[in-house]
Amino acid sequence: MPPLWALLALGCLRLGSAVNLQPQLASVTFITNNPTLTTVALEKPLCMFDSSEALTGDYEVYLHVLVDLASFRNASVQDSTKTPLSSTFQQTEGGRTGPYRAVAFDLTPCSDLPSLDVVRDVSQASEILNAYLVRVGANGTCLWDPNFQGLCNPPLSAATEYRFKYVLVNMSTGLVQDQTLWSDPIRTRRLTPYSSIDTWPGRRSGGMIVITSILGSLPFFLLLGFAGAIVLSLADMRSSDGEMTHDSQITQEALPNTLGTSEPSYTSVNRGPPLDRAEVYSSKLQD
Repeated sequence: MPPLWALLALGCLRLGSAVNLQPQLASVTFITNNPTLTTVALEKPLCMFDSSEALTGDYEVYLHVLVDLASFRNASVQDSTKTPLSSTFQQTEGGRTGPYRAVAFDLTPCSDLPSLDVVRDVSQASEILNAYLVRVGANGTCLWDPNFQGLCNPPLSAATEYRFKYVLVNMSTGLVQDQTLWSDPIRTRRLTPYSSIDTWPGRRSGGMIVITSILGSLPFFLLLGFAGAIVLSLADMRSSDGEMTHDSQITQEALPNTLGTSEPSYTSVNRGPPLDRAEVYSSKLQD
């Protein structure tokens, strides 16, 4: 079975030469959610430009982006001297008035590509993705960062059709060496309004989904409140028990003193008034 990079390259071929290539969406082997609302992942033109003829020197590949309009179907990315256009996202209103350069990367020889035998190795996933794929719309801050330098690759517009073209540039001369065809229109995804979400069964609207979510969370908060009430009630009961114990201890300590003070009155009531010493002496002599 041929290696995966060869299958990816064959998927880009149109009639067998680099000039007849068309940029293609990235294989689902690498990425599944593609395109998104604001990005499009494309396969790099691997082993294509250097397969038509031997390339010597320093080369770069430019990726140009264009909004799909009938008047720009055959838009050029070079001037009359074969110098590549350097139009930016801002200058072309995001590709609506002409193609802009979004990405530039070195032309990697086939022999230097990382092996896909380790595609499941998480530690090398980033390296493999950067080697085989290019993501248009990946930079969300370059438009607003005054210190940003380099090519600005800002997010694409949702629900918009774009075309893409790879351009091979000889960096020694600064001229276009080769280029692909414009890709077929690739449409970014549309943002689905919450009111039109199909929630089968029942087919509730987006507002109903929000209400249902809120109501579904109420039992949890009610249960949490009930548990809190039980905890507070137990705490109050423990506090009341402590107060009652303290009061009973005070009562028990005070009770002997009360009984002790009442004994003299009890004796005096039953035995009569105290006797004089002479009367006591007289009674003893009579005995």
